[in-house]
Amino acid sequence: MSDRPLDERHNPWTTRTTEVRYENPWIRVEHNTVLNPAGNEGIYGVVRFKNVAVGIIPVDDEGNIWMVGQYRYPHSRYSWEIPEGGSPLGTPTLESAKRELLEEVGIRARRWDHLLHIDLSNSVCDEVGEIWLARELEFTAAEPEETEELQVRKLPLELAYQGVLSGKYRDSMTVAGILRLKLMLEEERRG
Repeated sequence: MSDRPLDERHNPWTTRTTEVRYENPWIRVEHNTVLNPAGNEGIYGVVRFKNVAVGIIPVDDEGNIWMVGQYRYPHSRYSWEIPEGGSPLGTPTLESAKRELLEEVGIRARRWDHLLHIDLSNSVCDEVGEIWLARELEFTAAEPEETEELQVRKLPLELAYQGVLSGKYRDSMTVAGILRLKLMLEEERRG
């Protein structure tokens, strides 16, 4: 702990060199040589994302939501989560959220509200996410991408909330989005 007054704009890190070690259409992995806050030499790896993550919670008039189940390669396990996808940098996230909801679940919504902006793993990457609430739903056929083998589940928001609290649902966008939605709806009910 420092005796110095807090200045949230102060960056205690010094980047000496940056080398791109890997790049594909979605991410770039950088290897940085740095001076850390104590002034010692070190390294820092950073994953730079080329998309903004978008998540959508579609809610019907009865308080049900839709979740998507799929096997997640990085974690080597199955995951139930809100519909999610990527929004190319510079593209409005609402536009991408509408596309993802239609692709993954086959839902169009007439009403959209922004729920949350989130930093997804800020110790190792710069990925940010936007979570949207979709209401006044219309249903059609889903159109998943070739990389997606999805199951879709409709369940009451309260069950999804209990699943978050119990650790059944662990995806960060899902956890943050469902918690935020639950609080928002409680605030709306109180008036």
